Amino acid sequence: MRKSRWISKVVILGGGTAGWMTAAALSHTFGQAVEIILVESDIIGTVGVGEATIPPIRMFHHMLGINEAEFMRATGATFKLGIEFRDWLKQGSTYFHPFGAYGVERDMGYFFQYWLRLKEQGQVADLSEFSLCTLAARSNVFAPTSERPGDPLQHLQSAYHFDAGRYAKYLKGLCLARGVSHKMGDMLTAEREPENGYVTGLKLKSGELLSGDLFVDCSGMRAMLIGQALGVDYEDWSHWLPMNRACAVPCEQQLALTPYTISTAKPFGWQWRIPLQHRVGNGVVYSSEFATDEAAERCLLEGLEGAPLAPVNRIKFTAGRRRTPWHKNVVAIGLASGFLEPLESTSIQFIQSSIHRLIRYFPDAGFSPLCAQAFNQDAMREIEDVRDFLILHYHATERDDAELWRYVKAMRIPDSLQERIELFRERGQLNLAAEELFPSTSWHAVLLGQGIRPRTYMPTMALQDDAMLATAYSNLERKFKHIVSRLSDHASYLKENKLTSIMETR
Repeated sequence: MRKSRWISKVVILGGGTAGWMTAAALSHTFGQAVEIILVESDIIGTVGVGEATIPPIRMFHHMLGINEAEFMRATGATFKLGIEFRDWLKQGSTYFHPFGAYGVERDMGYFFQYWLRLKEQGQVADLSEFSLCTLAARSNVFAPTSERPGDPLQHLQSAYHFDAGRYAKYLKGLCLARGVSHKMGDMLTAEREPENGYVTGLKLKSGELLSGDLFVDCSGMRAMLIGQALGVDYEDWSHWLPMNRACAVPCEQQLALTPYTISTAKPFGWQWRIPLQHRVGNGVVYSSEFATDEAAERCLLEGLEGAPLAPVNRIKFTAGRRRTPWHKNVVAIGLASGFLEPLESTSIQFIQSSIHRLIRYFPDAGFSPLCAQAFNQDAMREIEDVRDFLILHYHATERDDAELWRYVKAMRIPDSLQERIELFRERGQLNLAAEELFPSTSWHAVLLGQGIRPRTYMPTMALQDDAMLATAYSNLERKFKHIVSRLSDHASYLKENKLTSIMETR
């Protein structure tokens, strides 16, 4: 057996959500066996738009042993059942992308196929009537996911909206309590081994040298290690996802505390609304090719429901990914490894999945290239799958009222997405891999919401008793409506379960 030396020291460059999530997970996993140092700089800013999440965040919190009530009070969090898309198919249109499942099956393929057959015959309600998350969101109510077998509330899946700055601060407290070392300082250079180019230490402007075995680049879009020091190329996807700007601002809350995110399409991009306990997060994502910064900011401010609570934050980005987010002894996590606009709230999820991959393929001091290769292949599959899902929102549209929408409607899309659309349009089927981030519920919601309808269904569906199916679906529809009618208002649920705290509005 090959002798190996365990890695004893990990240096994380950058704080924010990515840095502190990484430090929290590594310190929990390795305890005192691995020394973890996080170096943070005021120069490395945070984007600050990652305030909405998707359900896997619950797995991350469970792994760390995070108490939900404590976390929600500390971050001003609310619950999220999905995303409402307004004006995406055409102006005046609305659809909801829910978490959970349609119907009561975890494998939704046959439920959807039966629904297609009944829909053709006019014997069934809209698919959204069979989603507990959609129905609860419409009624602005909430309940936790049930753990009882057979309980329909098993399918009321949720995630969170939270203040990303407060979240990083909360995780920082956990990390420091678990022995993570924290240093403030600006990196001047990355010291490297002459023979193999591996990073050996970070030279700070103070003159201090932070040595380490493994380095994690959480320096955001500046990618100070993976990009600047190691020169790993960035693959540009802006020909498919032309949005390259965002402006964001929090405001006072005047409307209902909704358990969902709102995404509203605009002539040059889209606008988000993310409700927190103490404020509402707002932003406009747009392309500088189709709108000026001034026009986007004007659109943002005119659409606020309350007074702004801070100056507008302007952000520049390029959709794409780092070709090899793990190169030599540097692993890029978060924005340093790539960026996709927050249309489906995946930014924090990419951080989380990268952390899980790093733990799964955590190297010894020999740094076998096989570990990096496996990490990079998994990362590539994940971000390409999400890329295709985002492109679908833009490409499948009937809008032709603005130059942006005419461009995305006519653009050539990846073959992987084109094949998926054609199979769905032919007979309502999806060729999803087991490890894909977005399940069939998500694809069904967006494909139908964006106007793509199957021509027919699987031939085996014709073998079923239509009258029996229609009765079963009708009963399920009534059952779901009854369940939702008994749930608590979202804001009331937070108060009744002591998930709120008195926080300053900022």
